[in-house]
Parts: sequence; structure tokens; C-alpha cells
Amino acid sequence: MKISRKTKSLEKIMNLFNNSSKAYSAVELISMFNSQMNKTTIYRILEKLQKSGILHSFVGIKGIKWYAKCSGCSSQNHFDAHPHFQCKLCGNLDCLSLDIQIPNINNRTIESAQILVFGKCEKC
Repeated sequence: MKISRKTKSLEKIMNLFNNSSKAYSAVELISMFNSQMNKTTIYRILEKLQKSGILHSFVGIKGIKWYAKCSGCSSQNHFDAHPHFQCKLCGNLDCLSLDIQIPNINNRTIESAQILVFGKCEKC
């Protein structure tokens, strides 16, 4: 899916992800942009960006869905199987630049994988 119409709301969210290596939850984005766009718009943009291969999502501590910028993905091929780290004290979450091999499993086709490492970050 290609993004056909670039609205101001879409540009604001894209700028945030382009200027940071941090992952954001929809809850955080709603709080950050609450005076500029409604939560339905934010969820719609996140879904569009994920389907376009621009963002990937994963589930963190407490079952909250997080979004981070993809690296080289497309709408046909999402391959962001890298680990993420979440601090148990402050909740900050980011992508880790580690190469992790997802093993092949006999008689199974792996479509996606999530690796979440949690502990205490350098700030805490």
C-alpha cells in the first residue's frame, strides 16, 4: 500500500519517527498530538504506515502495542525481526541493533517474530 495523500497529520507523525530511533505507543502519540488531531486519525495513520512498510509494531510490557520505524521494509515484505528493549522502571522502549537469527522450524512457516528484552535502562 502506497501513501497517496500526505496530510499535515501524517507529516507530523512521520517527522516524529524520522527524527527519533525511539518506539512510540498509540497512547503516547494521542497524548502528544491531542490538540492537533483526534485518536481515530492517529490510529488510522499508524495502520496506514504499517501496511506501507514504513513502521512495524510489536507488543511490549502490559500488552501495549508499540510502533517503530522500519529499516528497508516494503508493503510486501516486512522483515523487522530485531529485538526491542523496554525499561521496567520508566517504560522507555527502543529498537536494538543486534542481529538475531530466527530459526527455521520444520513444518512451519514463520511470518513474523517478536523479541522483547526488558530490564533497567541507563537513565534509571
